[in-house]
Amino acid sequence: MGTARAPELSETAREKFGFDHLRPGQREAMESVIAGRDTLAIFPTGAGKSAIYQITAVLLNGPTVVVSPLIALQKDQVETLAAQDVGGAAVVNSHTRAREKKDTLEELEAGGLEFFFVTPEQLANPKIMDSLREAKPSLFVVDEAHCVSEWGHDFRPDYLKLGAAIEALDHPTVLALTATASQPVRDEIIARLAMREPRVIVKGFDRPNIKLRVDHFQSEAEKKDALLHRVSWAEGSGIVYVSSRRHAEDLALEIPGATHYHGGMTAKERNPVQEAFMSGEVRVIVATSAFGMGIDKPDIRFIFHYDIPHSVDSYYQEIGRAGRDGEPAEAVLFFRSEDLNIHKFFAGGGKLDVKKVERVAEALEAKDAPVSVKDLAAETDLSRAKVTKAVQRLEDAGAVRQSPEGIVAVAENAEELREAAQIAVGESEQRHQAELFRIERMRAYAELRECRRAYLLHYFGEEAPESCGNCDNCG
Repeated sequence: MGTARAPELSETAREKFGFDHLRPGQREAMESVIAGRDTLAIFPTGAGKSAIYQITAVLLNGPTVVVSPLIALQKDQVETLAAQDVGGAAVVNSHTRAREKKDTLEELEAGGLEFFFVTPEQLANPKIMDSLREAKPSLFVVDEAHCVSEWGHDFRPDYLKLGAAIEALDHPTVLALTATASQPVRDEIIARLAMREPRVIVKGFDRPNIKLRVDHFQSEAEKKDALLHRVSWAEGSGIVYVSSRRHAEDLALEIPGATHYHGGMTAKERNPVQEAFMSGEVRVIVATSAFGMGIDKPDIRFIFHYDIPHSVDSYYQEIGRAGRDGEPAEAVLFFRSEDLNIHKFFAGGGKLDVKKVERVAEALEAKDAPVSVKDLAAETDLSRAKVTKAVQRLEDAGAVRQSPEGIVAVAENAEELREAAQIAVGESEQRHQAELFRIERMRAYAELRECRRAYLLHYFGEEAPESCGNCDNCG
């Protein structure tokens, strides 16, 4: 499909979705997709990323696959699309019953769906991949695309298989969407998804209405007292980000009317907490980074980081949840230099042990046929997460291939697998050093004496004035 249909964008946006106009960057991204070009769109949350694929899908022949890790958001999007005359929409995820999944896949194969929402792990199901091949999708959308990058702030191993899934579907046009991505993250998204000469469109990084501030402390007790005092007089609703589940639970008990949220809670426990905060019933939520994707509450007035994040990518994503209504908001980092030690500890834990990679390589060498990651984990007595990482490194070294279903085969032209294992571990060490560098970039932000906004924008490759007038170093 060529750009001849681009003029229909405004008409479709108005008649099908009720949009008076398209926002900056939206038309540019839509025209790129309509032209059949792989596209990476980096827009802040609330800037209309979903509209890019919703509007273009109506103008393309064939269904649109939308991969997203956010089950609740998938449900909301399907319900929204069902209320509009834009074709059928359905979702398949871990909550979908077997009968409903079967009916949905039959409808997909029969051409009855315009939008097919799916979580990444579902693409490991051969039946789903068979149905998608039969349906011949015209557009493959990867929402929250930073999840594919190990440099990103919310890496998800299941996202590593998306490139293989795209190729297995004969590479439909790929649209990758995210709110924040530095250059290394952008590069890895493009590589992991095997995007072909993609158009990269970046809009709206600067959030001038958010005042940036860093407060320094010598002791944990001093830092906690300062946080409690600041929350007590802060106006409106806000999020206090912490690095551990224990901090989330303990601090929430000391802040009147606050509640906590972290990844150790069940969905049944987390959902009411999120709903209470979004509705305004709860003013303050103390949370780990698990509370984030899909949170689009326009009137958040403050984001306080009690613990420093491990990277500028993560920090900017989290403070960007403040002030989405355009009104003044503040982002304060409560900094104690010792707090960075925990991130350095976990960065060391992510290093690959050459013996473990060799163990996976030996298990593959002993096989006469492809083998699943699950079986490799059982044979090597390693966790599936460690096997997944080892396989990915061996794949990067050109020694193995992995299917969307998680089946691993030794590449025909592979070098000696043990040699590939050595290469893989060397690359892991490079990544470890890069992770330490990212931690130091976060330290540099905390200790900065110049404009904080300029530092953040330059990190993401954006231009900025020398002074913003709305940070503690400029204002």
